[in-house]
Amino acid sequence: MGWNEMRDYMGKIEVLEVEREVNPYLEIPWILREEAEAVHFKDVKNSNISLVGNLCNRRDKFSIALGVGGKELLTKINHAIENPSLPEETSRGACQEVIEDEVDLSKMPLPTYTSNDMGPYITSGVFIASDPRYGLNMSFHRATPIAKDKLVARICQRNLYEFMKQADGGLDVAICIGLHPAILLSAALSPAIGVSEMDIANTLTEFRVVKCKTNDLLVPADSEIVLEGKITDEKHVEGPFLDVTRTLDYVREEPVIEIKKITHKRNPIYHTILPSLEEHQLLMGMPREPLIYNHVSRVCECRDVSLTTGGCGWLHGVVSIDKKTPDDGRKAIDAAFNAHKSMKHLVIVDSDIDVHDSRAVEWSLATRFQGETDTYTRKEKGSSLDPSAGEDRMTSKIGLDATIPFGRDRRGFQEVRVGE
Repeated sequence: MGWNEMRDYMGKIEVLEVEREVNPYLEIPWILREEAEAVHFKDVKNSNISLVGNLCNRRDKFSIALGVGGKELLTKINHAIENPSLPEETSRGACQEVIEDEVDLSKMPLPTYTSNDMGPYITSGVFIASDPRYGLNMSFHRATPIAKDKLVARICQRNLYEFMKQADGGLDVAICIGLHPAILLSAALSPAIGVSEMDIANTLTEFRVVKCKTNDLLVPADSEIVLEGKITDEKHVEGPFLDVTRTLDYVREEPVIEIKKITHKRNPIYHTILPSLEEHQLLMGMPREPLIYNHVSRVCECRDVSLTTGGCGWLHGVVSIDKKTPDDGRKAIDAAFNAHKSMKHLVIVDSDIDVHDSRAVEWSLATRFQGETDTYTRKEKGSSLDPSAGEDRMTSKIGLDATIPFGRDRRGFQEVRVGE
């Protein structure tokens, strides 16, 4: 059986090779920002580890990674969520070809992405931890070296935070870097408590796991790099850093992680994710799309969902439906907002509109929408990431029903294409 890993995926997409020395301070991020394709930097200043970026910065790249057409992505992810499967455990993993007992995080090719950053930091690290009641959890957290063997990590008050509260004497953790996109996507999901993101990932793409050297955690055996450590009770200043909204996040006191051991492949490839840009937005927003789809499907016939990159992959959404009753647009708006509480503005369109085509969505608003009758507003808590919201996060949310008015002759609203 062939096992899927990041390098397999790299072989299926265009990857530009940069042989000259590049600086991780601003230069690498600048090149990646200007280049649409993946870029593999072979010679990173002050590091013996190469670096790759832009691996998942377009939706079609996830289709390639999962082996499906673009319109099948939602179905594939939903199937995996509903049918998690245990990955096969192995006693030997490529991620442990080299074992470094003397930890020195300064040897890693960590970029500094803006001149405002606290320092160089890890953006693609998938944290793996376990709880006696709820099992294994995978999640993304940025992490910044503050010593040769210590990181400070931004940990929101969700699953990993709860695991930390229950742990006595610190929480074992493994930080995995250089993973197949299916594992990255799964790590960004928020499944029901007790459902492991790792098992969802294995349904998306089969892979093996191996036990860490310093604890009993299982990690993807073909990870490029694994940092094994413990989340301590110590706190340290964290930030400022760029968030998904392309604005600076708050500076906070966050937990310190002691790294006990680093394992990696021979000649590992470090994967970076540009903060605030498409890869960050897609990995954050795409996992919410199945949730929105499922909620809307309970009240009407949902066809597709997109959390748009213009809306930071988080705050703006487009949902397409097949409208069967006059209230379907309003029902879809209510269901979508209830599914994704951070969403601020939402457009409902007919199924002939591509939710991923911003021009088509705007055309639908221009030709099928009337503000007086098709606008729905609600005031409630929104996203903590929205800089326009107050400290209490109260937000004015707007839903726009840009579907063809019920009962009208649809022929008057259909696009007629020149040359067809």
